[in-house]
Amino acid sequence: MRLLERMRKEWFMIGIVLAIAGAKLEPSIGVNGGPLMPEITVSYIAVATIFFNSGLSLNTEELTSALVHIKLHLFIQIFTLAFFPAAIWLLLQLLSITPINEWLLKGLQTVGCMPPPVSSAVILTKAVGGNEAAAIFNSAFGSFLKCNNLSTYPTNTHYGPMMCGALYLALWMEGIVVTPLLLLLFLHSSSSVPFTSIFSQLFMTVVVPLIIGQIVRRYIKDWLERKKPPFGAVSSSVLLVIIYTTFCDTFSNPDIDLDRFSLILILFIICSIQLSFMLLTFIFSTRNNSGFTPADTVAVMFCSTHKSLTLGIPMLKIVFAGHEYLSLISVPLLIYHPVQILLGSVLVPTIKSWMVSRQKGVKLTRPTV
Repeated sequence: MRLLERMRKEWFMIGIVLAIAGAKLEPSIGVNGGPLMPEITVSYIAVATIFFNSGLSLNTEELTSALVHIKLHLFIQIFTLAFFPAAIWLLLQLLSITPINEWLLKGLQTVGCMPPPVSSAVILTKAVGGNEAAAIFNSAFGSFLKCNNLSTYPTNTHYGPMMCGALYLALWMEGIVVTPLLLLLFLHSSSSVPFTSIFSQLFMTVVVPLIIGQIVRRYIKDWLERKKPPFGAVSSSVLLVIIYTTFCDTFSNPDIDLDRFSLILILFIICSIQLSFMLLTFIFSTRNNSGFTPADTVAVMFCSTHKSLTLGIPMLKIVFAGHEYLSLISVPLLIYHPVQILLGSVLVPTIKSWMVSRQKGVKLTRPTV
């Protein structure tokens, strides 16, 4: 009974294993030109479905309350979209002289270019008792779950319409421009798709479905809040189809060979990166002059070091469309996703204990009036 409950809880992880195994057994089904026709059903319909679903589910009103933490947001976004990919690039200059598979190393760079996830960073921040509003804001800010209808932002706050408009523009620019630009900057020689083609497909399969989803949400908001549809399960199921077809292309190519030694080393490197960057963000955010509370530090640690699989796989499918080594490039992100959840879950009690003791210390040292 406990095993079934565990399997039900971890169905997505099991689904990834089964999707890859299914692709290995019969890759002809999911290759381009095969029965599934992934060049249409995956590249356009599946990706658009994920982001239409995101548009329906994203409650932008929740983000407004976190706007005041400008310094916190800047720290997380700069660390995520500047320091992280640059640090990975420097690390890869050293790893390039090792026998590790070069396409796995390129995949490691794509991990560094990805924004935070909306799910795991928020869930772990909430589990610890950290700044959940900041975690929600930065996860949505850093992902594609941000191309929202401007009218959903309340303009009667002290920020005013101009502030909301500026925020909307910043969100749009980061989600649609920054992440693919980082991929092209660090992996320009690997992409076989023209720059204009990438952004036109991103617009049609990401921006348009998100906006339509947000518009539809405005008319059925009460029904959505009452029925609470399983948005996460829908997106995850579609994502499994994308993963399946990606690996069908790999296993149908006899020239591709992945050695276990490279896989084991990549797993070790990913665990090391996770722990090192969590420690680094902890050190920076707990300095006396940082201005962050213990609850802020928790949000910083998770949002700055976690990466989005939901955005990452569709993005790689667009940027590296038709690339024979796309599945190998995707492997580090597929590894990074469960590792960040497992490590985060293991560290929750320790981080929570630290945060509670730190908050008690702050209360004791606060002068009484």
